[in-house]
Amino acid sequence: MVIRPLAEVVDPEGETIHAGLRDLGYAGVSRVRAGKLIELDIEAAGEDEAAALAKDMSDRLLANPVIEQFEVTVREARQAPA
Repeated sequence: MVIRPLAEVVDPEGETIHAGLRDLGYAGVSRVRAGKLIELDIEAAGEDEAAALAKDMSDRLLANPVIEQFEVTVREARQAPA
């Protein structure tokens, strides 16, 4: 899942990155928003259940709904080597 600050929330990390890029000569960057990526391996009956579990985890712990939004993406499970 990807977690980002809400559009109306100040993003100090993004602003710091933006200033650093500008100082390095990347004047074409007009805005930076920083977020985080959380990858979960979830045991579930299918993609719908895995997505529902990840959404519930995000609502309850992983994202702060007051200042963040999140996006859940489910991928097919990878098989562990035998």
